[in-house]
Amino acid sequence: MALRNELLDELLARRKEASEGGGLEKLEKRRLKGLLNARERLDELYDAGSFQESGMHVNHDTTGMEGKHLPGDGVVTGIGNVGGRPIAAFSQDFTVSGGSLGRMHSQKICDMMETAANLGIPVVAINDSGGARIQEGVHSLSGYGRVFFRNVQLSGLVPQIAIIAGPCAGGAAYSPALMDFLIMTRKGAQMFICGPDVIKAATGQEAPIELFGTADAHASVSGNIHFVADDDRQALDIARKLLSYLPLNNMQDPPHRIPDEISLISDEGMNEVVPAEIKTPLDVAKVIARMVDGGEFLEVQRDFAKNIVVGFARIEGMVIGIVANQPMVKAGTLDVDSSDKGARFIRFCNAFNVPIVSLVDIPGFMPGLAQERGGIIRHGAKMLFSYAAATVPKITVILRKAYGGAYLAMCSKDMGADVVYAWPTAEIAVMGAEGAVQVVYKRELEAAADPKARAAELIDQYRRDFASPYQAAEHGMITDVIAPSETRNKVAMALRVLLTKRLTRPPKKHGLIPL
Repeated sequence: MALRNELLDELLARRKEASEGGGLEKLEKRRLKGLLNARERLDELYDAGSFQESGMHVNHDTTGMEGKHLPGDGVVTGIGNVGGRPIAAFSQDFTVSGGSLGRMHSQKICDMMETAANLGIPVVAINDSGGARIQEGVHSLSGYGRVFFRNVQLSGLVPQIAIIAGPCAGGAAYSPALMDFLIMTRKGAQMFICGPDVIKAATGQEAPIELFGTADAHASVSGNIHFVADDDRQALDIARKLLSYLPLNNMQDPPHRIPDEISLISDEGMNEVVPAEIKTPLDVAKVIARMVDGGEFLEVQRDFAKNIVVGFARIEGMVIGIVANQPMVKAGTLDVDSSDKGARFIRFCNAFNVPIVSLVDIPGFMPGLAQERGGIIRHGAKMLFSYAAATVPKITVILRKAYGGAYLAMCSKDMGADVVYAWPTAEIAVMGAEGAVQVVYKRELEAAADPKARAAELIDQYRRDFASPYQAAEHGMITDVIAPSETRNKVAMALRVLLTKRLTRPPKKHGLIPL
């Protein structure tokens, strides 16, 4: 018996209704603003024709909203391929009841996240919501709680990427905050716990949204997000590029593209990167550009705590996470914010089997009353904890300065580095030569006929006798002293050997990082 035409007609009508979300008029208004709708965002994320939707016919919980139909309950969920690999995603539809979260809306998200956990595939969350659906009362709050719980369950199991592509206020902001990477658009997106009106009512303080709720504010001041995009398409491009460096789950290796043979061509241009004068800061961005394949480096949190640089790259096809001091900003010192930034990135790399390459040029921790009162001891300890706890391959290259506790905080051999290289320009010591001479030889300098000339002699002597990389090599604290031109080759060969590294820690529930 042939299928009745009216049944097919109903199916097609329901699909059409779902594709139109809150209606053609609302979709057109978004287009005029340069915004993609929920389904267009998924189309932009996924490989063409690969998206398989789930829950298209779900409607809202009728409590308090009898007689109102919300297609898909304001969220599109499903699985598709990104670069040929499966990825789960949800995309909130602001044209349907403002993308508000109710019981069934949250159920669809939770179901998708549980599927991602079962399959071992990453999650991409596209946030564009007016917040909790007031008509559903406590069910909305319960829905957020269930989503947050699953965010934590998935943490360290599969990568989680959030895209803030519209409003994300109040409790809604905590799901992205529990994820690994946040991408936020400049156009149309806002994220905050309390808006300007609430802040003014509660405190009397004028708080323009530009100061705390925009992509630029979160990227440069609060550090809440990792990438800024100009629009939806750029945000989705960033997500695709980020996924290209990540494994599907914590049991897999990253997507290496390892050639049969390592190219061992010396890079003489790297020697030119090193400034002739020892006091001239080295731009670590130039070192990274010459060291990685094609100069391609996906920097994470580029606009926050710029005295440390973190991000993903490949060396001879092998995926790595880079943690590098940037002497061009605050002399490359570690402060409260850069310690948090570095530690979080190290923890992510370790959770997902990404080898870590550390580039060291650091005079110490940032001095000052504000830093001490801000808890630099606690925050700096996060770097120590993160490196020591990491079991992935760890390669450290000491470029120039490596002083005091900051030398340890950038993954010395004593902190678990598998291989430590040092350039001939490296200085490894308790403190800088100038300061050390003033402390150790204070009386001699006071008695000298020409204190300035004698200080210069003692500084040179200190560098030779107490800070030389060869001295550290003699005591087994570094693996080898290498020319800058050899850096890429040496790191590539070390990585190739270390890819089979497997290290376990004593059994315990978890360590207690100094939060």
